[in-house]
Amino acid sequence: MPDRSPAPGDPAATAREKLPAPRRHPVLHAVDLVRETLPPLHPGGAPVIGAVAAGALAVRALRGRGTLGAILTTGAVAAFFRAPHRATPQRADVAVAPADGTVSVIGDAEAPPELIAKGFPAGPRPRVSTFLSVYDVHVQRIPADGQVLAVEHRPGTFVSADLPEASEANSRTSLWLRDTAGRDLAVVQIAGLVARRIVCDAEPGDEVTAGETYGLIRFGSRVDLLLPPGADIGVHVGQRTVGAETVLAELAGGTGSAAGAGGPGGPSGQVP
Repeated sequence: MPDRSPAPGDPAATAREKLPAPRRHPVLHAVDLVRETLPPLHPGGAPVIGAVAAGALAVRALRGRGTLGAILTTGAVAAFFRAPHRATPQRADVAVAPADGTVSVIGDAEAPPELIAKGFPAGPRPRVSTFLSVYDVHVQRIPADGQVLAVEHRPGTFVSADLPEASEANSRTSLWLRDTAGRDLAVVQIAGLVARRIVCDAEPGDEVTAGETYGLIRFGSRVDLLLPPGADIGVHVGQRTVGAETVLAELAGGTGSAAGAGGPGGPSGQVP
């Protein structure tokens, strides 16, 4: 078969090489810029965003005006469900913040009884509580690399999430995480006065990585992180946290908190 490649120095081939790349349509270019600028949204917000958008469009259709208001209202609601990309520290033996917000409580506490009943080690351990206002990012992040051993939901009341009793009284979803060093941690999503819908995408058996998005609490509330005994907490009450980026604590040597726990349903850690 004859060689059809252009000969070296062919003027026609040189001209073709110098042609500019085809221009992208301005609308498509604008869409790409918006996608690169705006953070992605958590899928759990889709029903709310869709309902608000439909309502805003219905008002627009009835009144014959209000297009800008419909766009701004839908955009404001969509912002509540943003899930921005984060740069998680690549460090061993640390726990990163599971949520954006303000540290509201630091102290010792037991894990939720529903996790202890599954085999989570009983006894007091360090706890850091983060309060999420309605203006914060509402997604939750995994604090350390590891495996999800249990996820338990418990119905409850809806007192203000910034009160200490919210950890025990409010509706909550608790996740038991065993990190790669064998340490047990618990992340508790707690509903608040306004936030009454908890979404947890993680399931028992999931292998997860630090900083990974796993859940959502619609319109703020509170997230508790229960750390292994001996953890060195590096934040203080009133400090702002950035989910997946702020290091909440340095963790003590591995396998200690998990020793004898036996995993979900194991004999150790059960309530007597």
